[in-house]
Order: sequence, then C-alpha cells, then structure tokens
Amino acid sequence: MDAFLTPDGMTLVSAFAVLATAMVAAGLTAALGLGGGLILLAIMTALMPIAAVIPVHGVAQLGSNAGRSILQWRNVVWPIVAWFAIGGVIGTAFGSQVLVAIPAALLKAGVGLFVLWSVWGPALNVPKPGRGAFFATGVVGSFLTLFFGATGPIAASVIGRAGLDRFATTGTHGACMLVQHLLKVVAFGALGFAYGPWAGFIMAIVLSGFMGTWIGTRILISLPEHRFRAGFKIALTAIAFWLLVSAGMAGLTAS
Repeated sequence: MDAFLTPDGMTLVSAFAVLATAMVAAGLTAALGLGGGLILLAIMTALMPIAAVIPVHGVAQLGSNAGRSILQWRNVVWPIVAWFAIGGVIGTAFGSQVLVAIPAALLKAGVGLFVLWSVWGPALNVPKPGRGAFFATGVVGSFLTLFFGATGPIAASVIGRAGLDRFATTGTHGACMLVQHLLKVVAFGALGFAYGPWAGFIMAIVLSGFMGTWIGTRILISLPEHRFRAGFKIALTAIAFWLLVSAGMAGLTAS
C-alpha cells in the first residue's frame, strides 16, 4: 500500500493529505464551478516534489473534471466547449515551446488582475461572449496552465458572462477544463515527464476527486441560483487575491 501511494519524495501522511484535499477541492469545484484547482495546487506544492506538481495536478484535475462532465453532461453547452478546445490546441502547442521563458509571477499577477476586473469592473455595454471569445479563452488558458497549473478562473470569468444558469455554468466550465487538462497532460508527457512512477497515486487522486465531484453535484442541485451566483463571485475574488499575493511573494523571493 505504501509503495502504491508514495512515489519518491512523498510519505504516506503527505499522500493521504493530498488525497483528502483532492476530494474537498473537487466537491467545491462541482458546487461552485471553480476554486478547487487552486486549493489542490497549493497543498500539492507544499507536500510534493516541485517538478511533479503541475504534471500530476493536471492529471488530478483531468479526473475531477471528467467526473464533473459525466455527472453534468446534460447541462454542457457543447459549442462553447468546441471553440475552447480549438483555441486550447493552439495555446498548448505554443506554450510547450516557451515553457521556461516567461516568469510565473508575472503571469499570476496578470490573471489575478483580469479576474478582479471581470468580477468587479464597470459593467460595459458589450454583447455576451461569442465563439471568438471562447476560442481566445482556450488559447490563453491552455497556454498559461502549463506554467502554473490552475487557470480555471480565466474560463470561469468568460463563461460567467454568457448568461447561463448555474447548471450550464458548472457543466460547461467542467468540460472546458477537461479539454484543457487533457492537452496539458499530453504536453508534459511529450516534454519527458515520467508518469509511470506516479500511476498508483494518480489513480487514487482521480478516485478521490470523483467522489468529491459526486458530493458537490448533489450540493449544486439544492443550491438556489442567487446563492450560487454569490458564491461564484466570492470564490473568483478570493482566487484573484490569492494569485496576486502568490505573485508578490514569488517576486520578492526572486529579487
């Protein structure tokens, strides 16, 4: 059991801590549409070998969002996902070529400011996002996720302006993130990351994520629309501030 769950650089205690976080994070994401990925990324960064964090986090999020897409597939707006996927292929291909060329702190700060503006900025008289916006979101999100893992708030900011109800919002966002993390996992495999030694741990984390997603979906069903909207906005704001603080700390460390 120990060898199955503990690749080099991890203990059984740290493995179970990550698995428990994966379940809670997946439940939060299923209920509110986002938030869990960054929580899981923070815990994984603290407890896992740093070189494995983003590739393994990608597989964990792939499993979590696959579960969300399966449980909520009737609510997915597939044309949005299709345009996001086309952009995602381009963003991943480009990001793979410049993976070490851009400071992660700068990217985090940019995403944090974008999310804050999208939630609290002045209401502009612009149409709902169309296929061009979803395509561009796929490009940007899939590019950035290769650098610091959790870019779900970018897609959530755009999908949140599409006028969808809470079921379509979470289902569509889950399907978009499924595509994004699948592309990321393939990219890191092509770049040489060895997933084999992590296979047992990855299986366990995917199972934990699916269980959390099932629980979170039950919460979503009973959550009133206005409370979902309030929770969605609060979660986005908290994530934006976390990104800005993280970027500031990374900048101080580098200086």
